[in-house]
Amino acid sequence: MAAKDVLSNDPESGAPVFHLDSNLHSPERRLIELRMEHADLNALIDRTSQQQPVDELMMRRLKKRRLALRDQIARLELALDPKEPA
Repeated sequence: MAAKDVLSNDPESGAPVFHLDSNLHSPERRLIELRMEHADLNALIDRTSQQQPVDELMMRRLKKRRLALRDQIARLELALDPKEPA
């Protein structure tokens, strides 16, 4: 169980009840979402580049978005795990 997970008993039946107390807006969750979006973009760029004719404008936009995601991921990783002690 994670630190935020709670196991308690139901007040009426006494049966164990598992409660998941997860923060949907945590930086860790955001990092996971950004990494997933980056991976999805990689796959889309790979598929699109194999189509003929290649839509150059769309490819540039996809690659620009992928680069922006990579920058966001790097900033968030640095914020979550700074190299120098604070």
